[in-house]
Amino acid sequence: MSNHHTYKKIEMVGSSKTSIEDAIGNALAECNKTIKNMDWFEVTETRGHIVDGAVGHYQVTLKIGFKIASS
Repeated sequence: MSNHHTYKKIEMVGSSKTSIEDAIGNALAECNKTIKNMDWFEVTETRGHIVDGAVGHYQVTLKIGFKIASS
């Protein structure tokens, strides 16, 4: 094992009809299917879709950091 870690950062967009928190959780759950060693995330944008004057769904853009396996 090395004495340092190297990370890669990707950008993903999650959505939910329920909440911003669910939108984050949905994005992380989908990424977890193929991205290993996820370590942190940051929300960079928050948006929503309006339907009939109310929130139709929430949308968040995340940057997700994950450790390179060999570092």
